[in-house]
Formats: sequence, C-alpha cells, structure tokens
Amino acid sequence: MVKAKKIVTDLLASAKVTVGGSNPGDIQVKDERFYSQVLTGGSLALGESYMAGWWEAEQLDVFFSKILAVRLDSKVRLNWSLVSSYLANVLFNRQSPARAFIVGEQHYDAGNDLYRKMLDKRMVYTCAYWPSAKDLDEAQEQKLDLTCRKLGLKPGMKVLDIGCGWGSFAKFAAEKYGVSVVGVTVSKEQVALAQELCAGLPVEIRLQDYRDIQGEFDAIVSLGMFEHVGDKNYRTYFEVAKRCLKDDGLFLLHTIGKSVASRITDPWINKYIFPNGVLPSVKQIATGIEGIFVMEDWHNFGPDYDKTLMAWHDNFVAHWPELKGNYSEQFYRMWRYYLLSCAGAFRSRQIQLWQIVLSKNGVSGGYCSIR
Repeated sequence: MVKAKKIVTDLLASAKVTVGGSNPGDIQVKDERFYSQVLTGGSLALGESYMAGWWEAEQLDVFFSKILAVRLDSKVRLNWSLVSSYLANVLFNRQSPARAFIVGEQHYDAGNDLYRKMLDKRMVYTCAYWPSAKDLDEAQEQKLDLTCRKLGLKPGMKVLDIGCGWGSFAKFAAEKYGVSVVGVTVSKEQVALAQELCAGLPVEIRLQDYRDIQGEFDAIVSLGMFEHVGDKNYRTYFEVAKRCLKDDGLFLLHTIGKSVASRITDPWINKYIFPNGVLPSVKQIATGIEGIFVMEDWHNFGPDYDKTLMAWHDNFVAHWPELKGNYSEQFYRMWRYYLLSCAGAFRSRQIQLWQIVLSKNGVSGGYCSIR
C-alpha cells in the first residue's frame, strides 16, 4: 500500500496535481485503497473509485486537463482492461448490426427528463459553436445554422440525418430552411420525443441502424454519431452515405476525433457511458473515404466542446434536485465524472471535434469554406 501510494502520488505530481493540495485540480483521497486500485486498474479503477466516493477534486475538469496534457494515462502500466478492450476490437466487430442498439438502450434511453434538463432548449447533444454566442441556446442554434449553410440547404431539398437524436437538426432545418428530413436513431426514447417535437413538420424519425437506410437525398448530415460506428465499419458507413447521396449533394460529418489511431477504448467510458464506442483518427477517416468521397472542407473546433460540456454540467447540477428522485447518488457522481472528464480531455487538446464536408465527385469550381 505504501509503495502504491508513493508511485501514484509521484505520477500525479508530474502533472502538477497534489494529493491533499488546495488547488482546484488537486485531489483529496478518502480511502487509502484508491492507490493500489488505480495503479493496477488504470482509468476504469479511477472512475469507479470516484463513483464509490474514495476521492474528490474541487474541479474534476481541471484535474483531467492536467493529467491528460502530460499523457499521464500512458505512464500507467498496461492492465487487463486495456488488453481485453484491444483484443475485443481486433477480434470482433463490436458495432455489428446485432449490437447496434446497445448504446441506445444504455445511454440515450437513460431518461428524456435528464436530457431535457441538461441540454439546450432544442435538445442538441453535440458540440455547440461558440465564437459569437452568449449562451448554450445561442451556441447550439449557431452550430445548427452553420451546418445548414455548409450543406447549402435550400427549400424543397430532402435531407438524411444519420443519428438524429431528439430531432434537433431535423426540426431546425425544416423550420429555418424549408427542407424535409428523414432522421434515424438507435434510441427508442429519442424516437418518441423527436416525433413529438417535430410534429407538423416534414420530418420522419425512424428507429433504424444506418446500414438499413434506403432512398436518395439531396444532402446528408451526421452529428455526433460516427463515434459509434467502429473502425471495422467505416468503409461500410461511407458506402451507405454514398449510395444515399445524389451525385451533386454534400455530406457533412460531425465527429469527435483523436490524433492517433487506436483500437483501445477508454474502459470506464466503454463500461458506463458509451458501450462499444471508439473515436476515429484523421488517418482512419481518410482511409474510409478514399475512392468514395472528395474531402471538401475540414473544420476543427474542439475547444468549443470543452465549453459545451461545462454548460451541460452546470445545467445537470442546477437541476439535480428535480432529477434525483429518478436517479441514484452514484449516477450523479458517474454523470459529473463523465461530463467533466470529457471537458478536461478537450481542454488538454487530446481529442478534437471535426466537421468534415464531403462530396461524391468534387464541387465544380471548388467548395467555399464556411465558418
């Protein structure tokens, strides 16, 4: 125990995190078992020990931005949870059609009451766009409008939304740009609420895996769904998009991404938040689109996700008194850990947010980048 404590304390010190310190990113250890558990269990043990109340930090987001900025995660020896995650991704298609609805059931079906309180008024569960926005509502509307402008939407167009969530883009695009939208999601709860929110508009919401989509569309958008596709399915995903897109149409892919290709998914995130999720790299996306699409534009606004996640966290905490009758205290700790650890990851620039505009044959005369 003493040796484990020293090793963990020294590792944290290398990231300027002090055990028992008074700075916002420092941690307070409540249970001495924390040290040996984290040393042997890595990120999974770190998250589970926080959920159990073994340690605290005044500002988890600051703690994570510090440890991830120096890649402290890579300095902890390889453990079985990482090995098993790697092997599972190599040997099996963890995002196969038979497994496509798992993330919908575990994460997106967690409760529409939770997401109503946490998100903006349009219920957009993807990165907002903050350059000139005053609050979350405005930042999400500006992101939706940016997306529509990048796609060049015009009245009468038919748009496909892969991973439509609660219909936020579909509703906005139908109302503001006069288009009709078909949205697909793997979440039953999202379908029910999206149909309610989009009632009376030319919007169709389907409970459907992306591989089963048929039809032809003037434009395609996918906001925050590609993280659930998996590297074994990237080629199939882009082939489906090509099949469904008219020859002169545009496809906008909005996804979290990382700098280095890897088949290892963070074990804690995989177990508690996004089962079977995996973040793509630039190389993996490029390989996936090669010979299928022309890359017209690549826009990185990853730092905006830090601000978005902090806004979601503030909403979640502010509305917890109204939510706690339906959720446990452990869920409260888990959800805060999820939101704040992700905010820290974006702040450290270890992960990014990309909007990529693709065409089938190249835009005649060139595509004009929109910001």
